[in-house]
Parts: sequence; structure tokens; C-alpha cells
Amino acid sequence: MRLNGTVAVVTGGASGIGRALCERFTREGARVAVVDLDGAAAGAVAAGLPGAAGYGVDVTDEKRIQELVGEVERTLGPIGVYCSNAGAALGAGLGSDADWDRSWRLHVQAHVYAARAVLPGMVDRGAGHFLVTASAAGLLTSLDSAVYTATKHASVGLAEWLSITYGGTGVGFSCLCPQGVRTPMTTGENGVGTDIGPLLEPEDVAGSVVAAIDDGHFLILPHPEVAGYEQRRATDRDRWLTGMRRARTRLLPPADLPR
Repeated sequence: MRLNGTVAVVTGGASGIGRALCERFTREGARVAVVDLDGAAAGAVAAGLPGAAGYGVDVTDEKRIQELVGEVERTLGPIGVYCSNAGAALGAGLGSDADWDRSWRLHVQAHVYAARAVLPGMVDRGAGHFLVTASAAGLLTSLDSAVYTATKHASVGLAEWLSITYGGTGVGFSCLCPQGVRTPMTTGENGVGTDIGPLLEPEDVAGSVVAAIDDGHFLILPHPEVAGYEQRRATDRDRWLTGMRRARTRLLPPADLPR
């Protein structure tokens, strides 16, 4: 599908990849709903984008997601693109129960709530695009966080299920799996670790997303080398695990083992 003239919702839209998506979608001619837990930040981003609107929403609250979809469609029009992009890097090592709960709600339940809210309308119209932001960690692993790894794997699995189930309705689906991107999640005090390799700019990732929506591609890999890593993982899992153990030993000293 094409973005010009459509309405796009982007969660986690006040910073990082989400903000870059909002800005790029606007340049492509879309009217954007900037959604973020920080409503003031969402409003500030929207104020700089023609035709955009900002919304403060906790995406782990299903009622608020239902209300958001209704409000956006009344205000901006039928939603053509929904980017379920909000996420967080929580829980070093095995993490705490609170880390697992919050990450599961952000990386899985939020996508479920969005799908329940927006897909019926898209299916009825026979058009639209639904994007789940996962991570290369959802195809491979994150060396420093079991929480992030497991919940991002679940994100990928859910996105695949949605594509299989609804893919014949005229609605497109994509799963965004970047490796390292220069965002607050990777460069802040509580970043996701040292195993992420070279950092891309958020604008580069937004360009990959636009190309995938235009072409109808499911798996979006802004770091193309991730495809090779995934193939090696699938071909010889034991060898891949051995290599990852070596990488962990090199990057994370034994004193940092989860306990």
C-alpha cells in the first residue's frame, strides 16, 4: 500500500524509531497519530508535523487502546497503518517478576490489544497495514537479558500468526527486527547492552519500514546481516549456541552471570 493520504498510528511515537516513523510518514503524505505514554512529548512531536495529533496512552491498557482507535478514526479518518512500536529494555540477566510483567504487557499484550482494536475495520475495508516492532533479539537473542529476548521472540511469533491468519484479507503485516539503533533504549543509562553491534540512525530504520510497506514485505531487517545470523542459527543450533557463549564470555565477564 501507499502512505500518501492515509492515516497512520505510531505507538512509542515521541522518541527513537517511533518519532522517526512519524516524521517519515508525514513526509510521505500520511496524517499521523503520535501515541506515547508521555502525552506531553507526543503532543510536542505532533505539533511539529502537519496534520498530526498527539495522544497520551498506556498501550498496555486495552480499554485505552480501543478508545484511541475510535478517537483517531473520528478525528483523522480510517486507520490505514498501525505501528505497534512501543517497547522497553527491562531486566538484566533473569530480571525480576516486575520486569517480566511489564515487558510481556509491552511486547506482547499491547500488540494483541492493538490487533483486536484496529484489524476488524481494516478487514472490513479490505486494506491496511499492521506493523509489530520486535527486535533482532526476537530472531536471535540478547546476551544480557532473558526478559528482552523471550518477550521479543513472542512478538515475532505473534506477528507471524497475525500474517498467517489475516494475510488473505487485503491487510498487510510486517515485523520490524532491527539490531542496534541509536535511541534512548540503546544509548541511555539503562541501554540493552554491548552485543548490538553498529548503531543505525532511527531515520534509516524508518526508511526500511516505508519500503517494506510499499512492497508488502513481512520481515524488515534494517541490518541485513541479521538474516545470515538467523540462517546459521537454524542450520546448526548447537554451533550457533557455542558461538554465542564465546561472544558472551568476550563481552560480559563471568562476574556478570545472572544469579
